[in-house]
Amino acid sequence: MAYFSQTQKKEIAPTIRKILKQYGLKGSIAVENYSTLVINIREGNIDFDVNERGYNVIMHPINKNKYTEEAESCLLKLQKIMNQGNHDNSDYMTDYYDVGWYTTINIGSWEKPYVLKK
Repeated sequence: MAYFSQTQKKEIAPTIRKILKQYGLKGSIAVENYSTLVINIREGNIDFDVNERGYNVIMHPINKNKYTEEAESCLLKLQKIMNQGNHDNSDYMTDYYDVGWYTTINIGSWEKPYVLKK
């Protein structure tokens, strides 16, 4: 069963904040339902090519053809840190899911769109 604690969040938060700062992004880190590590990116200098409503949700591996080189580099670094120590022994063919925890990166939200500062 997927599980991610507040203690784990506190351990990983400084590294995530360092990456966000490196790319000039403002965001927050949260744990949802004790099973999902979430990064909410609110504003920054990177054009993430958000949808017409001003937000994207990234739950699966990064689509490398969608983002600019800078955006892809940032998202891949965040995903790597978020999944450090995680495991995925899932078998999608038999509907068997076995992960340490889930990860989500929100770029903006439905109520507050991502703000591009360039």
